[in-house]
Amino acid sequence: MTRPRHIWSGDWRTDSERAREAAENAERLKQESRANAAASSEAAPPAPIDYDPDADPRPGGWQPRRGAIALTVLSVLGLIAGAFAIGTLTGGDNNDTAALPAVANSPIKPKQGQTQASAIYAAASPAVVSIRTNSGSGTGFLIDTNGTLVTNAHVAGGAHDVAVRFGQNGTSLDGKVKGTDPSVDLAVVDIPPSDIPKGVKPLQLADSRTVQVGDVAIAIGNPFGLDRTATEGIVSATNRQIQSPNGFQIDSVIQTDAPINPGNSGGPLLDDSGHVMGVNSQIATAGSSGNVGVGFAVPSNTVRQVVPVLERGERPKHAYLGVETSAPTSSTQGAEVQNVVPGGPAEKANVRSGDVITKIDGQPVQSPSDVSAAVNQKQPGDQITITVERNGLTEELTAKLGTRPGRSP
Repeated sequence: MTRPRHIWSGDWRTDSERAREAAENAERLKQESRANAAASSEAAPPAPIDYDPDADPRPGGWQPRRGAIALTVLSVLGLIAGAFAIGTLTGGDNNDTAALPAVANSPIKPKQGQTQASAIYAAASPAVVSIRTNSGSGTGFLIDTNGTLVTNAHVAGGAHDVAVRFGQNGTSLDGKVKGTDPSVDLAVVDIPPSDIPKGVKPLQLADSRTVQVGDVAIAIGNPFGLDRTATEGIVSATNRQIQSPNGFQIDSVIQTDAPINPGNSGGPLLDDSGHVMGVNSQIATAGSSGNVGVGFAVPSNTVRQVVPVLERGERPKHAYLGVETSAPTSSTQGAEVQNVVPGGPAEKANVRSGDVITKIDGQPVQSPSDVSAAVNQKQPGDQITITVERNGLTEELTAKLGTRPGRSP
């Protein structure tokens, strides 16, 4: 099976770079325009981006006016992808930010003649939105009455402003991107509380540690631009690892067979209580562009940790060791070091290429993913003991973890 792909067509890394560069150029031009306006006192304020719901030939799609580029992002076409994993919130003032609360499971009881899936959809779908930038579109969902929306970082891209819509016939609303964390593929978008449609109730977050294989899983999103589509399945696996948009590993990912397609990115994966257990982010495609029954969602506990920091306009800090590992060639367990980042914490601790990491802080390392999981549970500045096998001998090394850079080296 090929590596998981984001729910978005084309090369998402290239598209993301182009979107970032476009955003930077737009911001530079905006600043130049403001400077010229200040000098001449004659410049008019820029017109807001406007979306025409009748101009897009795609079902339920929006066509940006004024020549905005409509890349096929999450909710419209296919994505490339990697999976997304939990990274423990660490470092600086981030540690002073309390995580969002989790709610206990209380399965929704359908009314007579109604299926449970129908009852869950009726309760949750009003809080699910479409999110569009100049470079693409995706899904998001409301989590509080203050107008806080959660989506994927790759949906928000490098945008500062996005268009938000509650339902195909809803009004296009102005959303502000408060922050993004590519390491876990999450972003926060704010809209004015007064713009929340009457009667829409925010979705609540579950404790993803309680999720079990076989649990009901319902995804709501905008696949191929089809507004608020529901699909049903089960939790196929837990504790998966996938690759984040900036190249690092996301841990504790939830795998589901609920059909997820391009356009579902950023939408909620719901349990039988209608609570969010994950944020749909990637699919494995086996060479195709659509669903093959293997989707991945960032766990809700990651959302609970990261969102409060993003709401403050900050980016969460993640611990960093600075090694690239693979399965060892000389044994069945452990993680063989392939590369050591120059100047990184591992190099300073005398970790070398060819070492086989067998333990971290005394805990056995069975595979390369165990190294990432162990580091993700720490904070920048923490010290860890790394047990390695080198030239037939066992050595213990002490490393002081750094702060993860913006992109994997």
